[in-house]
Amino acid sequence: MPQPPVALTVLIPFFNEEGNVAPLLGEVHAALAGLAYEIICVDDASSDATGRELAEEAQKAPDRVRVFRHVARRGKSAALFTGLKAVRGEWVQLLDGDGQNDPADARRVWDKLIAPGAPPALGVICGRRTSRNDSGFKWLQSRVANGVRRFCLNDDATDTGCGFKMIRAAAFRDLPFFASMHRFLPALIKRAGWDVAEEPVADRARRFGVSKYGFLSRLGAGVVDLFGVMWLVRRGGYGVAVEWNDPRAGGGS
Repeated sequence: MPQPPVALTVLIPFFNEEGNVAPLLGEVHAALAGLAYEIICVDDASSDATGRELAEEAQKAPDRVRVFRHVARRGKSAALFTGLKAVRGEWVQLLDGDGQNDPADARRVWDKLIAPGAPPALGVICGRRTSRNDSGFKWLQSRVANGVRRFCLNDDATDTGCGFKMIRAAAFRDLPFFASMHRFLPALIKRAGWDVAEEPVADRARRFGVSKYGFLSRLGAGVVDLFGVMWLVRRGGYGVAVEWNDPRAGGGS
């Protein structure tokens, strides 16, 4: 049977988010009512009840919710690329599975920037958190990391650690995959010739569970990855053919 067209795909990676699944997906359904949307959930081999809760949500709304489960844990970037293979929407809304991103912001950004007609070369709208529900130490970490990354990559983003990102699917498919690439989405999308925008979004307290990232793990991986992305960005982006009628041919909007 032909499937109805989808304008927006909500892509949510999950790892051990028992208790957060149903409330988050319920909010997504409520926020996007009236839109042609789908929800793709990727369970990164959770060891708690996350998989069962996702299966229940898919059973409740089989026309809206699809679930994929990794056979072994591979990280957030791998989960996003697993979901990308199944995306049908022209735009993809990334939300974190912990519920700290507010789905209402997705509807607001859609109505404000996409529904009226997005600039053709706009590749991603990045969330910029207006408040933080983390400790002061994590806030300081984030500020320092964002400043260093922005200086090194010139990626037009002030809060790349925010999980809220609305990405044009065509731009998403232009990106190379590597572990932790989700931390550098604005730089990679800009490298591919697309434009980057920002919108203020809410940052909410986690309902259940704990953060999966520690200071030392972020620091070690972050420094290595930053040097790698700096190398990649300095090697230039992709070619754009005249025959493609591609919005990037004009150098951006």
